[in-house]
Amino acid sequence: MVTDKPAASALIGIQNKSLLWQAGAVVAGTLFLAAASYVEVPLVPVPVNMQTLAVTLIGAVYGWRLGALTVIAWLMEAALGMPVLSGGAAGAHHFVGPTAGYLFAFPLVAAMTGWLAERGWNGKRPILAFLAMLLGNAMCLALGAAWLAVMIGAQDAFTFGALPFLVGGLLKSALGAALLYALSRRVATKHS
Repeated sequence: MVTDKPAASALIGIQNKSLLWQAGAVVAGTLFLAAASYVEVPLVPVPVNMQTLAVTLIGAVYGWRLGALTVIAWLMEAALGMPVLSGGAAGAHHFVGPTAGYLFAFPLVAAMTGWLAERGWNGKRPILAFLAMLLGNAMCLALGAAWLAVMIGAQDAFTFGALPFLVGGLLKSALGAALLYALSRRVATKHS
């Protein structure tokens, strides 16, 4: 049964750590997200990469607040010209181009998966973790395709901005849930 009461902390208890520790976690999260951005299959107008896996994991592990903050920090790095976006791309122009909807969706996705994880949709319940990851991927596709529809029309936005990513979203959700399950078992073993 899923509880309506939020957990005191995310999977690894970052909220209970010092501000310095949390800042380090944000840096580590932005590095993880940047690394995931380099794992890509170039498609037009939106490439396939591992960003949504990283965003959902960051949310689920860090919790909704720190997860969203970490993704926002990564977006700020990109806007400032650091090569952290898909394939090493950078620059503020990506925030008005075809991928802008996906980029702006990422903090919301991290927040949602973190919020769900804090309520038990985490590695301790792999099916719920999978559903949280799946919802995160769906939210990203919906918001990204909605932005893309303004640029290229609804039919093309679905065809090129959502449809090619459905199977990948399903697979990344399963992988994310499996990683959360493994991490939760490791944390449980460490604390027992």
